Amino acid sequence: MRPTLNVISPELCARVVTEAKRILAETGIDIRGPGMRQRLLDHGLKTTADGTRVLFPPEIVDRAIATAPKSFTLYDREGQPHAELGGNNVHYVPGSSGLKILDHRTGETRLSNSTDFIEYARLCDGLEHIAYLATAFSTNKDIESQVSDAWRLYMLLTTSKKPMVSGAFTEHGVPRMRDMMQLFRRDRAELIAKPMSIFTITATGNFRYGEDSCQNMLDCVEAGIPVEIVPVTLMGLIAPVTLVGALVFHVADVLTGITMAQIIRPGAPVLFGGAPATFHMKSASSPMAAIEAQHLNVAYVAVAKSLGLPTQAYMALSDGKSLDAQAGGETFSSALLAAIAGVNSVSGPGMLDFVLTFSLPKLVFDNEVCGQCLHFVRDMNIVEDLPAKQLVEDLLANDHLITSPHTLSHWPQELYLTNPVIDRENRETWEKAGAPDLYQRTCTEVENRLQSYTPIATDAAIDVEMRRMIVAGMTAEAPLPELPPPPEGGPRETQRARRPNRRRRPDTGVTTGGGGGGGGAG
Repeated sequence: MRPTLNVISPELCARVVTEAKRILAETGIDIRGPGMRQRLLDHGLKTTADGTRVLFPPEIVDRAIATAPKSFTLYDREGQPHAELGGNNVHYVPGSSGLKILDHRTGETRLSNSTDFIEYARLCDGLEHIAYLATAFSTNKDIESQVSDAWRLYMLLTTSKKPMVSGAFTEHGVPRMRDMMQLFRRDRAELIAKPMSIFTITATGNFRYGEDSCQNMLDCVEAGIPVEIVPVTLMGLIAPVTLVGALVFHVADVLTGITMAQIIRPGAPVLFGGAPATFHMKSASSPMAAIEAQHLNVAYVAVAKSLGLPTQAYMALSDGKSLDAQAGGETFSSALLAAIAGVNSVSGPGMLDFVLTFSLPKLVFDNEVCGQCLHFVRDMNIVEDLPAKQLVEDLLANDHLITSPHTLSHWPQELYLTNPVIDRENRETWEKAGAPDLYQRTCTEVENRLQSYTPIATDAAIDVEMRRMIVAGMTAEAPLPELPPPPEGGPRETQRARRPNRRRRPDTGVTTGGGGGGGGAG
């Protein structure tokens, strides 16, 4: 038996879905993408009397839920099955939409660049409990913003064979990224049959889908790219402050996205997702790690599961500014909730500061958190321990079970051994090692893993073509950023890590965590 989470009754779940469908049918959704709006009208959907909102009849929404796949498979760069998204399968993936990096070598929080991204990709490629990668943060500091989405995708495709979560920053960013991924498949049909990426489609709130989100969804679904529908439901600001009310608003936004995807192409793979937050009434911030936001996450996941749909959520993250007690508590609690709730794709590891800042030390810490959470939700089965007669005899005969055949046979699977990021040493051993704290241990782990990265080979012609596609989208004649070569040699000890500079005033010029103006938060 697997641990599960029960946060909403079937009766209330059904009422929430019914009310969400009533909103879609009577209030409607403001569809601002002209291409998407026309597709919906051509499908027979009507508008409100003033023509501003498209109405979604319940039977159309029900048909979309019925045709949406209950699960789907992500494939790696080589076309091999990698992750099955559906049921209670849990996959952790780095958070997305960051704008800055917390530099663990200098302690500075700054705009991220391509070197930061390459180090992130090399690090993440080897993390055991991070199922696939994400285009986690922007690199607008050293490349034009209109091609930075494709540039990040290029860096992932040439650094790791794992699938990825991504997204376009502009209204017309998907086709270029689609063509880049298709270079690793025989043709368009194989790209559809063996998708290697999930693209994020963001619902903007106020029962509205913006132009970028609409066009991105059209392009993704027609290209066979799975999408995750991610409303940013802000409790107390653009959604009710109460949980059930916020849940209704959230479900309405997601059902809109699912319905549009199925109208475009019945059977298109879609994740029922979200990135809810609360509106902090004193600081005017939007904490995604707030306990109410986590409650809303697991509640909408329960609704999705009642409809038989695969799920995504922004969890396993922190609103803190550094890898401290707050970051550990918020990350572990939400990561464990996500695992017990059976969220199929959990976006969040590595993220700090309202998903504005990415941290490599936090990513390796989160990898351990995710490993423990996955261990917790394993099925509990009888493993040669009922009846317990032999175990009793072994204990009485030897006064311990360390060398018992049962222990020797099962401890490697039953006991989760953490890596050095988590302190499990006695005090004497810890002090002899220099008494490293969590931040120092994670910084050392980052450097060791970066030194251990094994490069992958990419066909030279494919590499040239991807670079050509990116350069073709640039407005200025400038070379692409220079990327650092892979490291040589094995793991090494590092200099004492520098703490984040807490004396610096926070940058208040950025209020949201988008990677650009596009419909994708990837």
